[in-house]
Amino acid sequence: MDGRNGRTGGARLLPLTALLLATGCEPRTATPPAPEGPTTSVKKLGAGSLSATVRRTAHGIPHVLADDFAGVGYGYGYAFAQDNFCALMDALVTVNAERSRYFGPDGTYLAALGSQYNNLKSDFFYQAINDDGTVEALLAKPPPLGPSQDVRELVRGYTAGINRYLTETGVDGLPDPRCKGAAWVRPITERDLYRRYYQLSLFASSLFFLDALVDAKPPSLLPDGTLPLPLPAPATLDRKVFPSSETLGLGSNAFGLGTQATRNGKGMLLANPHFPWEGSERFYEAHLTVPGKLNVSGVSLLGVPAILIGHNETLAWSHTVSTAYRFTPFELKLIPGFPTKYLYDGQIRDMTTRTVTVQAKAADGSLTPRQHTFYRSHLGPMMEYPSGLMTWNGLTGYAFHDANASNLRLLDAFFAMDRAANVDELRTAQATWQGIPWVNTIATDAQGRAYYADMSVVPHVTDAKLARCVLSPIPLLVLASAGLPVLDGSRSDCALGSDADAVEPGIFGPGSLPHLTRADYVTNSNDSYWLPNPAQPLTGFPRILGGEKNVRSLRTRLGLKMVQGRLAGTDGLEGQGFTLEQLQTVMFNNRNYSGELLRDAAVALCRRTPFVLMPDLTFEDLRPACPVLAAWDLKGDLDSRGELLWRVFLFTAVGATGGPYLVPFNANDPVNTPRTLNTLNPQVAQALGTAIRTLRERGIALDATTGSVQGKRKNGIFYPVHGCAHDEGCFNQIANQLAPDGTYEPVLGSSFVMAVSFTDAGPVAKSVLTYSQSTNPASPWFADQTAMFSQKQWVDRRYTEAEIAADPALTVTHLQE
Repeated sequence: MDGRNGRTGGARLLPLTALLLATGCEPRTATPPAPEGPTTSVKKLGAGSLSATVRRTAHGIPHVLADDFAGVGYGYGYAFAQDNFCALMDALVTVNAERSRYFGPDGTYLAALGSQYNNLKSDFFYQAINDDGTVEALLAKPPPLGPSQDVRELVRGYTAGINRYLTETGVDGLPDPRCKGAAWVRPITERDLYRRYYQLSLFASSLFFLDALVDAKPPSLLPDGTLPLPLPAPATLDRKVFPSSETLGLGSNAFGLGTQATRNGKGMLLANPHFPWEGSERFYEAHLTVPGKLNVSGVSLLGVPAILIGHNETLAWSHTVSTAYRFTPFELKLIPGFPTKYLYDGQIRDMTTRTVTVQAKAADGSLTPRQHTFYRSHLGPMMEYPSGLMTWNGLTGYAFHDANASNLRLLDAFFAMDRAANVDELRTAQATWQGIPWVNTIATDAQGRAYYADMSVVPHVTDAKLARCVLSPIPLLVLASAGLPVLDGSRSDCALGSDADAVEPGIFGPGSLPHLTRADYVTNSNDSYWLPNPAQPLTGFPRILGGEKNVRSLRTRLGLKMVQGRLAGTDGLEGQGFTLEQLQTVMFNNRNYSGELLRDAAVALCRRTPFVLMPDLTFEDLRPACPVLAAWDLKGDLDSRGELLWRVFLFTAVGATGGPYLVPFNANDPVNTPRTLNTLNPQVAQALGTAIRTLRERGIALDATTGSVQGKRKNGIFYPVHGCAHDEGCFNQIANQLAPDGTYEPVLGSSFVMAVSFTDAGPVAKSVLTYSQSTNPASPWFADQTAMFSQKQWVDRRYTEAEIAADPALTVTHLQE
């Protein structure tokens, strides 16, 4: 043995007896004896078959040990509920279409990137799914279209663990005041959780268009008795009206480092997902062990019993949001005068309708039924989005096809990855289940192989089909501006295609999707599949996946520069190739790549242009900004002075006519272009004036430190936050909203950060969960890791039984029912 317990993927594990003895326990019986040393409790509820041991180490991280998947789910559900019960219950109210019932129809709730969903519209959307029996129908299917028995057992146990917690506390005894005594708290069902997993599948598709789907209705007659005609196509279209990592409020960085990129010749991974700091898309840390079958550590999203980003004994992986589209609108040709009839292959078809009813809470507390009617073609539900573009008028309408609408495979896909022993088995897991809904995968294994793939669910639209089926003005505009295919919905030859290796019709099979395995490195920072490693571009894939030979973001370019600099030994750190400590240093170096490229030219412009004429025909004095920017350390550290001024300047300059760059993008030099500040563009100087005005109006000094303004307030304590924005070219991305006290409050960005190195003794991992484990303000784990993140500190992740047993903060809970 190598001293590490629990190899996955068929490798040998210590028996459960040895695992328990390692923590001071004897083999578990119906009531296991208490070990000496750590604080221990035994909680027995009947003599049923569910049992688990939950070991909590520092920062509230649960290490769940059980004999089977139902047991490990049971322990995980119980531990998660202790920390985030109210947050989970709120999410289940959403997927059960009950927000209007409990919180009123006019209320809103937080979605990604600080956007809000209206309760009533949300309820209509989810009630339509629930009335259709979509989740129930998928549950009835055999694998791989339906869940495997392993996952069913995992979810069964997880459900029981959550309910066990509620049984212990009672509704009125919940420690979190947000749901203590609330009418919307109840025992949960397995179906509740599957509805949550289905919701996650739709995040980058139907959920983004929730309002567009609910708002779609046949056009009303004009005063002259006719129906409205299509509006002329606009000259341009903002790409941001469609889903992307930016508009979804999700992003990420990841490095997969192979044997040629690490000092010890073994694999190394950097995981840096950029997810919301609040709401239902928060991560939770856990370590799950079933001897001989599972030994995985990492994070899950709220309510998910499988590890989504993490490592096992011989494999580590992360995910980044993919550029591929998950949906395809279809343009329907309507019958003049009959807006719910359309042509398909020359035949007239009728749309179908479904009317849903939800209960809405009135001001006096009474419930009133509210109804809404959805319209649907055989190609999908009708939509109307964005305003003035894809409108339902007298001649055309738009149907929405979601490739993830039949995807309940995601949990099996991730759980199979949890048990993969190397990148080959990981790829097999993804190819078998084809359930990864909207992310790339970056991985490395103990053998030192680095792996990238976009093995996600993508509608089967080839470039040849684009040429045949995107012909009218609106679809051509959308394709040119956003790369999104809006297909001709009047012809069957424009329907989605299929691959022989696809798990279901209408999506690309794994053989048609991009992947790359290398001995040096792969990276991704939310740009397309084209350049995971510039030495080996991936080409020849359909445009719907995100495109090739197109501009890379500054964040992508900086990530590649940092890896290349470390391999060459030109980044100021010792030697060549990565050590684990150097990977941690690179993660939090907080380089501002736009500043490195453009700051000196901006300072020169500032010095030779003391005053600038602003668009409002007043002059702004630029002189105070010159010394601040000249002295800036080109970072987003807590003590960096000038980054806040640069941030506003760059955000404004990016919107300048023609952009801020003098040297344009060159597909033959994608890592180094575009570059050079276009100081001849008068809007660039005006952007600096705007930055000065903006900070002055907000009462922020031009040389204020980043940490004095950017931070998270938790329980009245302000935790300064380092990092900077995506558009600045910051790897450690932090996106903010303006808080009531005038500070910049992080709403998403670096969330879970993990560095993993494989060694002869097994995996060694460091991590930090930026917003901490618990959403309960009374929990000791509500802000502890936020304080650590503020100071660039890392948690030593405990993986072996010896490491867990040695934690001074260890507590042990034995559960059985």
